[in-house]
Amino acid sequence: MTASAAAPPRNLLEPPDFAALFHEHPPAGFVCEEEPTGLPLFFTNFALLTTLDASVRERLARLPFSTALDRKLTFPTCFAGSTITEYVPLPGNVAPAELVCGLLQRRGNRQPLTIIKDLPHASPLLSEEDNAYAGELAAKAVEQGCIQVEGQALAYVPLDFSDLNGYFAGLSSGRRKDLRRKMKTRESIDVQILPLGDACFADPAFLAELYAMYLEVYEQSQVHFDLLSPSFFAALLGHAGIRGVVVCYRHKGVLAGYNICLNHNGLFIDKYIGFRYPLARDLNLYFISWLVNLEIALQHGCTTYVAGWTDPEVKAALGAKFTLTRHLVWVRSPMLRRILNPLRHFFESDSRVLSGKQ
Repeated sequence: MTASAAAPPRNLLEPPDFAALFHEHPPAGFVCEEEPTGLPLFFTNFALLTTLDASVRERLARLPFSTALDRKLTFPTCFAGSTITEYVPLPGNVAPAELVCGLLQRRGNRQPLTIIKDLPHASPLLSEEDNAYAGELAAKAVEQGCIQVEGQALAYVPLDFSDLNGYFAGLSSGRRKDLRRKMKTRESIDVQILPLGDACFADPAFLAELYAMYLEVYEQSQVHFDLLSPSFFAALLGHAGIRGVVVCYRHKGVLAGYNICLNHNGLFIDKYIGFRYPLARDLNLYFISWLVNLEIALQHGCTTYVAGWTDPEVKAALGAKFTLTRHLVWVRSPMLRRILNPLRHFFESDSRVLSGKQ
């Protein structure tokens, strides 16, 4: 490897040891590799309809040929990036042209799709240098024939208040009233904060319980893409070198839910959640955990709470700000490329949801 491969990666909000777990314990059906430049890759079958706007996807699902269409539009795909980091980790000292051209030359003709995923777009969570590099890389990819598609919206809350009273002051009166009503269930909840690497995570039964609750959330999600493995969870929960916590919520001794959050470089990053349904809904745990995470982040002196990708409408109502990503999609077939390019806006659902809120 060259010296450039050893440079710190760009765009990485999380600890490097956390990012490394993706290749050590890839999601089900994923094969991980690395480019000579140090760019991380993974390979899997990707259903194009997965990222369609939800309303369009629902209409298609009612058609008699929807299953056949979904199979027809599922392709072996090479992704540059990772599904566990907020942004694609890019090698530190490789020129954008070298990165893009090398990827397309070595990988572009091996499978129908090659996608650089989750490239930041003027992210307030990154340095000016990283944002400028991402912009140059995107321009070079489009120049080479890639289709640029807006990705999901990453939610974050600047911690410019000192306590929850300050947070509530920034919300509408209706939202404040609704949250205070939901907070009443907190009186019946015991909150336990465990550091990653705690001895309790060596208990196979406890690990199995946590993973089963992750699966409950995964199964009720509208989008199924990366199913994380039990070995990934065991490695993360047992890793004392990664600075983070598991926030457990118990009701009458029963574990109703938990959050796994990382604490790195002033960011409190909400990574994974597990719920026991219907108890978690009855306790309003989604909203209780949001408020508890804000409190913990403030206690640790963090500057920003990074709240993840899903549920942009709900998070917008909770006062979150958003930064969009973009994907650079190389379509091997010229005919398919001509078909998909004018349809790309149907795959930019988060952008439309947020624009409707403005």
